[in-house]
Amino acid sequence: MNVVILGFGGQGKSSLAYWQKLGADVTVADSSSELSLPDGVTGKLGTDYLENLDQYDQIVRTPIIHPRQILEANPDSPNILDKVTSNTNEFFKVCPTKNIIGVTGTKGKGTTCTLITKMLEASGHTAHLIGNIGTPPLEVVDQIKEDDWVVMELANFQLIDLKYSPHIAVCVMVEPEHLDWHEDVDEYISAKQQLFIHQEESDIAIYYANNDHSEEIANASMGEIISYMRADGAYVKNNQEIWIDDQKICDTSEIKLIGKHNWQNICAAITAIWQIDQNVEAIRQVVTTIANLHYRLEFVREVDGVKFINDSFSSAPGACKAAINAISETKVIIIGGKDRMLDLDELCQEVVKNSQSIRKILIIGESKDRVAKELESVGFDNFMVVNGVGMSEIVDHAKGLAKPGDSVVLSPGFPSFDMFKNFEDRGDQFVSEVNAL
Repeated sequence: MNVVILGFGGQGKSSLAYWQKLGADVTVADSSSELSLPDGVTGKLGTDYLENLDQYDQIVRTPIIHPRQILEANPDSPNILDKVTSNTNEFFKVCPTKNIIGVTGTKGKGTTCTLITKMLEASGHTAHLIGNIGTPPLEVVDQIKEDDWVVMELANFQLIDLKYSPHIAVCVMVEPEHLDWHEDVDEYISAKQQLFIHQEESDIAIYYANNDHSEEIANASMGEIISYMRADGAYVKNNQEIWIDDQKICDTSEIKLIGKHNWQNICAAITAIWQIDQNVEAIRQVVTTIANLHYRLEFVREVDGVKFINDSFSSAPGACKAAINAISETKVIIIGGKDRMLDLDELCQEVVKNSQSIRKILIIGESKDRVAKELESVGFDNFMVVNGVGMSEIVDHAKGLAKPGDSVVLSPGFPSFDMFKNFEDRGDQFVSEVNAL
């Protein structure tokens, strides 16, 4: 078989190893003409790497490459997408177990996946956490046994051409995002629906009850449909307790995850695990001990009475909005980054609503002028635009503005690519500079 792998990031590398093991003749196609490939691997490198793909028997799409790009680069091959697969599609095809839980949504899917995995493990199951959270599916497929459980975080990039659905599919909160990649919101919603659309009547679809997009996505399923944050799944009772069916799981005061938005993620995870194992003690143990994930409202350290919080994963306005709500202390918030021209109205209204608890907003990055203009338009001018500086100066500015008892929160609400390699680089630099104070 003659296979071409489009893109050579983490999923591309695991795809290369997988198809080489199958004995395929593999070519790696990538936009970088300077890419260093393993010995013996043929390269198709440079700006025309997506052209003339019909010569291959199979095309393996890396998530960041939109199927539309493949079509546009091969106008003489209108059926070219029939040859396209992906790391995720191949995993579903060959995975030894059908015990798969897939989680999608805009924000919260990584935390929800981690909670589900920990709950499965606490209940005595073997569980594998893979997908968008960091581990390419095909990298671990040989380690999975028939009775194991697989928990997959799946973003729109993996889902847009997914040909399979898991036994349990979960959709957390959804709001418009990645509109620089999608044609419109409808395509974004449609991509998410692929997680559910191939389900059968024996499968289970779970969604966030208070979000219309989440409900629309889950309703693409033919399976049993269950909502959470109301009584048919897990829910919060009187703002004080987590319940499912007639079982109390814990008091909300016992939860270690920062922010009420994480109550949604906890309820999503409990609703999913409840379909498999109703081990209340195991669930409670996870809910009351797990802390925030790396780069997600992660406590770094306290310096001179000021807490520093790393929320670099925040790459859309909704995530920054959640951070403002999550941190109750007076705060200095660092906002801004690569501008994808998403609507900032709800974020700005949240800033106004919480203005008494905001010491100052530091605005950084490519989006700084638009953020400043939008904040001024709603009557908020308690901000400082920081021009042409790196993370060291940003942290110094923030520390200088904060007072004992405050929190400094890096929650940009924008992607990182204008100033940093990725959100991990942005967060790591923040942590490094905070630790150097």
